[in-house]
Amino acid sequence: STLLFGVSTWDPLTFGAIVVLLAVVAFLAAWLPARRAANVNPIVALRAE
Repeated sequence: STLLFGVSTWDPLTFGAIVVLLAVVAFLAAWLPARRAANVNPIVALRAE
């Protein structure tokens, strides 16, 4: 609690904001590469192997 001014040790708003932030980052980290992979032609992807 000494690192953030005005935030208690068990502040529910801070905990909720961190949970939402981590969920959004995890979703984007999975969704962006999956979207790129879905747009690749399968024949081109297999030919590269």
